[in-house]
This record gives sequence, structure tokens and C-alpha cells, in this order.
Amino acid sequence: MDEVAGAVADPVRREILLMLRDERLTAGQIAERFAISRPAVSRHLRVLREAGLVRDTADGRRRVYELVTAPIEELAGWLGRLTAPTGWQHRLDALETEVHRTRRERQRSEAADEPASRPHPERSGTAAPAQAGTTRATARRAHAEERESA
Repeated sequence: MDEVAGAVADPVRREILLMLRDERLTAGQIAERFAISRPAVSRHLRVLREAGLVRDTADGRRRVYELVTAPIEELAGWLGRLTAPTGWQHRLDALETEVHRTRRERQRSEAADEPASRPHPERSGTAAPAQAGTTRATARRAHAEERESA
């Protein structure tokens, strides 16, 4: 896996792998696409071949290269372990979901407790003194809860 990681560390070699993803190419066809010398491209192809990322076959006097994905899949699996959520991340995600669910239920409960016959303070433009105090207290509680969860 170290050899594969080293091979894909170079941008020219990564570009070669992308070219070979779609089709088999000769060394000459690969070299034509770069502004570097043919011997330099040959060295890059040798590194890729030694890492097991490409396979070459003889076609007359030409060498035809094709991509081998198995070593890349092994490296990708290892890299995936680095980015996968840890056990704590799963727990924190579950906690965040529970906090949002609880807030939503509390908001629904508070909305159901408000009498339907009274005009809503935000809609009528004026609020009864008792309602205004209750609304401010509710807003303060919600703001405090948001700070605690952050």
C-alpha cells in the first residue's frame, strides 16, 4: 500500500491513471499528452507498473498500458477508515438529532397551549402585557438552549 500511495503522490502519474481509466493506451499515446520528455513518461509508467497500478502488454513493437484498480481499492479502503465517523461522532450525531426533535416537540407543545381566540402578538402588531412577557421568556429560554447546544 505504501508503494501505491507513493505512486499516486505525483500529479503526472495521477493524470496517467485517469487517462487509462477509460481506455488502454500505448506509451507513445500517453507521452503525446504531456509536455515532458518520453523518457520521463517511461519512468512514470515504470513506477506505476512496479506499484501494480498498470499492466503492460506487448502489441508488436508497442507497449499497451491498462489500469489495474485492485491496489487503488485497497488504498481507498484505508483512506475511508480515516474519514469514517468514529464511535463518538455517531453518538454526537444521535444527540444532535435528539436535541432537534425535543425542541420541535416543545415548540409544538407551546403553540398548542396558546389560546386560539387571542390574536397572535406577531400578527396583530400589539401584544397583551402577559403574553409579551411569556413570549420574551420563551425566547430567552430557547436562546439559552441554543447556546448550550453549540
